[in-house]
Amino acid sequence: MIDNRSGQFTIPHGNRELLIENLCNRHFGIGADGLILLENEPGHDFKMVYFNSDGKAGSFCGNGSRCTVAFAHQVKAIKSDTARFSAVDGTHHAEVIKSHNGKYDVVVGLNDADFPVNLAEDTYFINTGSPHLVIIHDSIASLNVPKLGRKIRHSPQWAEEGVNVNFVMIIDRQTIAVRTYERGVERETLSCGTGVTAAALTCNTLTVGEKQDAMIVHAEGGSIMVSFSSESNKKFRNIKLRGASELVFSGNIKI
Repeated sequence: MIDNRSGQFTIPHGNRELLIENLCNRHFGIGADGLILLENEPGHDFKMVYFNSDGKAGSFCGNGSRCTVAFAHQVKAIKSDTARFSAVDGTHHAEVIKSHNGKYDVVVGLNDADFPVNLAEDTYFINTGSPHLVIIHDSIASLNVPKLGRKIRHSPQWAEEGVNVNFVMIIDRQTIAVRTYERGVERETLSCGTGVTAAALTCNTLTVGEKQDAMIVHAEGGSIMVSFSSESNKKFRNIKLRGASELVFSGNIKI
């Protein structure tokens, strides 16, 4: 994550993908699932520019946006506990719920989402800022997510545009567990913000009886709350993603 409000971090377009890929390399670079630039944007507190670890510009990143809000709060790009920022899919609003000892609990609003489409038994498609498949399983702990996710993501149906693949276990009406294979990163990640959102919204449509307006999602990297409202069989609105964001380290690197 780079504070680029001064415009110092400039990349010749032809070298951009290679440079970002090298920075995200876990053996020869910093090591990351993606790179985020914090930049100025008229009419907003800041702009979030996100790249996948393969160097390509990414679609909206839910967890990345929460971390960007926390980062913006830390470097005083926002002067209060609320923020209005722009991303690749438009304007978003966020709030820092608490901050102490370098730890932040951040809520970010996502754009409205259409109800999921049932593609096959226990398999659904939904776009929550990024395209996601949600595949329901009785147990996900023993799944070979890298192998299964890679096979689906690179199948003829999805190979060109790519899709994120979420394997989801329903624990109860308010709680689910998720493991995600992310396109662009091309491996399983510890947590995907738009992925846990996709899983929560999809599972909400599968709930028998009383519907919930919030769900707790357990990912490998921690738990996140997804809240929302819905119109019957039409759209999810007021979608919010809430979870912790914590500074791990800061430093300098020569490029």
